[in-house]
Amino acid sequence: MKKRRVGIIFGGMSSEREVSLNSGRNVYDNIDRELYEPFAIFMDGTGYLWVLPWQLISQNTTIDISEHLERKATRIAYESLKDTIDFAFLALHGKYGDDGCIQGVLELLGIPYTGPGILASALGMDKIIQQKILAAEGIGVPRSDEVTEYEWKTHRESVIKRLTEKFGFPFVTKPCREGSSVGVTIIRDTGSLGQGIAEALKWDNVALVEEFLDGVEFSSIILEEAGEAFPLSLTEIYPQSEFYTYDDKYMPGRCRKFTPPKNLSKDVVETIKKEAVRAFKALGFRCYGRIDGFVLKDGRVLITDPNSSSGMAPSSFFFEQAAEQGMLPAMIISRLIEVALKIHREKKGPL
Repeated sequence: MKKRRVGIIFGGMSSEREVSLNSGRNVYDNIDRELYEPFAIFMDGTGYLWVLPWQLISQNTTIDISEHLERKATRIAYESLKDTIDFAFLALHGKYGDDGCIQGVLELLGIPYTGPGILASALGMDKIIQQKILAAEGIGVPRSDEVTEYEWKTHRESVIKRLTEKFGFPFVTKPCREGSSVGVTIIRDTGSLGQGIAEALKWDNVALVEEFLDGVEFSSIILEEAGEAFPLSLTEIYPQSEFYTYDDKYMPGRCRKFTPPKNLSKDVVETIKKEAVRAFKALGFRCYGRIDGFVLKDGRVLITDPNSSSGMAPSSFFFEQAAEQGMLPAMIISRLIEVALKIHREKKGPL
C-alpha cells in the first residue's frame, strides 16, 4: 500500500519559532514510517518553505537552519505543496501558524491538516475575543480589560486611572495574540504599568490586562474522536518563577509538573476536565487542543489560555498526558492524522 506523504511544517515567523522547531523535530522523529512518508518542511522567517534533509532538522536553532538553507535544503513554492505532500501536520506555533493563516492556504490548496480550521484557529490566538466567547457561554474567565496602542498613546493617564481602579495591584499585562508567555508582565505598582503595557505592545497593537490569579495552574489536552471531545489526563503546574514564564516552560528543571495531578482532588479534576471540554467546543476547536487555566483558592476554575494546538516536544503536556493514557508518541501522532483526515473528508467547504 502506498504510504501517505505527511509534511511536518515547523519553524515560522512568530516569537515561538524555536518551540516550533522542537515540536516539528519530535513529530518527524516519532511518526510511524510504516504508515507515513514524512517530509520536514521548514518555514523560514520570511515565510518561504523549504524541504529539509535530516542533517538540517538536527540543527540547534532556527537561525542555524536558516544559514544552511540555500546550500542544503530544497525551496518549495506554496502552490507546489500538493505535488509533494498529501497531508500537513502543523507544528507551527504563534502568528501565521496557529491563527488561521497557514490553515487558509492549505484550504485553498486542498491539503488536509491537523487542528481546527481558519476561524477556530484565529479565535485560539486572540485572547480578548476568546474570553468574550467563553464568558458568553458561562465559562469562567479572568476579569480583564484591553488597551489599544492608540489609546495608550493618546489617553495614557485616563487608562492608568481606569486600570488601577478596576484591578488594584497586582495585575497582569500581556499581548492580545502571543503564546509561550511572551510579553507577559506582572504589574505591582504604577511605575511598572508603563513598562508592562509597552512590553505587550511590542508584540501586538492591543494589550490584554487581567486580574492576577492566585491558585494552581493546569493544562488539559482535549482530543476529538467520532465527533466527540474528551480530555486526556490533566497536568498540574508549579513554575519556579512568579508566573509560568517562557523559561519555566522550556528550560529543564525550571518547573514541576504532575501528570496526573498530585494535589487536586478528584472532584476538582473532573470539574476542570468538564470545563476544558466546554471551552474546546465553545471555540469550535477540532481534532485536538490544549486548554490552560487556574484553580483559585476559593475553588473557582478559570480558563485563561485555550490553545488550538499544543507544543509537541518530548516533555510537552501533550506527550505526558498521552503516555498517562498508555499511548506512545507514534500512536498519538497517527491518531491525530487519522482523526484529521476523517474531519476533512466530512467537511462541507473550509473547515
